[in-house]
Amino acid sequence: MSASASPLGPAMAVQRSRIVGIDQLAPLLGGSMRPYVNLDNAATAPVLRDVLDHVNQCLGWYSSVHRGSGFKSQRTTLAYEQAREAVARFVGGRPGEHTVIFGKNATEAINKLSHRLPLTGDDVVLVSLLEHHSNDLPWRARARVAHIGADAQGRLDEDHYEHLLRLHAGRVKLVCVSGGSNVTGVMPPIHRLAEKAHGAGANILVDAAQLAPHRRIDIGALDDPAHLDFVALSAHKMYAPFGTGALIGRRDVFELGEPEHRGGGTIDFVSTESVDWAAAPDRDEAGTPNVLGVLALARAMQALGEIGFEEIAAHEAALCAHALERLARVDGIRLYGDADARHAAGRLGVVSFNLDRHPHALVAAVLGAEFGIGVRHGCFCAQPYVSHLLGMSRDESQRYRRDIAGGDRSRLPGMVRASFGLYNSFEEIDLLADALATIAHTDYRQRYELEAASGTFSPRGHAPAATGPRPDCQPCTL
Repeated sequence: MSASASPLGPAMAVQRSRIVGIDQLAPLLGGSMRPYVNLDNAATAPVLRDVLDHVNQCLGWYSSVHRGSGFKSQRTTLAYEQAREAVARFVGGRPGEHTVIFGKNATEAINKLSHRLPLTGDDVVLVSLLEHHSNDLPWRARARVAHIGADAQGRLDEDHYEHLLRLHAGRVKLVCVSGGSNVTGVMPPIHRLAEKAHGAGANILVDAAQLAPHRRIDIGALDDPAHLDFVALSAHKMYAPFGTGALIGRRDVFELGEPEHRGGGTIDFVSTESVDWAAAPDRDEAGTPNVLGVLALARAMQALGEIGFEEIAAHEAALCAHALERLARVDGIRLYGDADARHAAGRLGVVSFNLDRHPHALVAAVLGAEFGIGVRHGCFCAQPYVSHLLGMSRDESQRYRRDIAGGDRSRLPGMVRASFGLYNSFEEIDLLADALATIAHTDYRQRYELEAASGTFSPRGHAPAATGPRPDCQPCTL
């Protein structure tokens, strides 16, 4: 299948042209150069040119927000608050019901909620097994966590979910679920899960970091039984990697209580004896915010809306279907999650796999060093989920835990992950499949060296990241 088979047709060339660095060359073993193939979008997406141009334009007016009397400060403040409104609109937020709180990323957003949501040690938080660690670990310090199971293909087990709601009836205060898995691309039915959570008297938090760049999100009105109470997302996965994220959620939760970070901008009044906290969202945005990051996020959301989520979803589904079909033909490959290409429209473009002959870290290293293809390997900050998909026993997990404690990650299980964005092409999928077919039949053990402490492989005597300076491969190091 060629790029012309994409549902977007000729428009794909336009989308590729909107990506900063789309023609970047990568150095290969032997000294040749090849156009870099970025299939690591689930970790961090590249920058949209619209976003970069917007940031550069805003730099001319950049200043500190709030309470500045100068024109630049006033203009920057206006833009910052307009960006907050844009983020709320992006998820369908209602001004009277929802607030938007900015931070460094989705991880900080979730941690902020864990601090601010009233919880006791007797309360129960249900966390799906699919979660990124960021939507699991913060809750373990605040309440009793019970994990919602998953089936063999990595889909959330709704029967087990309902069982846990009944088992902990009256004690479940929050349900935490990913909008889209960064391991298998599975998308749990978040609104159906929300309705069941509300029926049990609980709120629901959706980690939308992986979902937001690929699908439209509707948080819903509070009187809708299927509404989402809280949504967290990160700009760096949304083609705006300028270091910000957002928590969008119920305003009433943030109108009371004390912020976890205290300082400038969080107060209405302070004396040596007392403090009156500011109203939401100011109460939870201590210090000078990442103004340019917030403006970049808002512009990225606008750009995604201009492209159209229906078009994005259709193209990425076609990419995913093509990838599943091509990769299934590679000898000795094992695909995780639902590998049926006919179901590609119901999942995100995230495909994780292993080759029987080689460790995941070696496969990823070879793809980068010899084919110029960027992927990710390991557990993708979702170790319990990956362990489940790999079928690891408790004893095996503990053995690897002891290895890590001893400074040895050489045997740590994991996967290789290829993830697609709106700009990726069918030719790039074909390059990946052809490369894996070659790797599957080649012995690389003598050509690559394993570093036990990190569990990574490197070509002997070669460090691609340090190559340069050259006119066609300028390093970004100082």
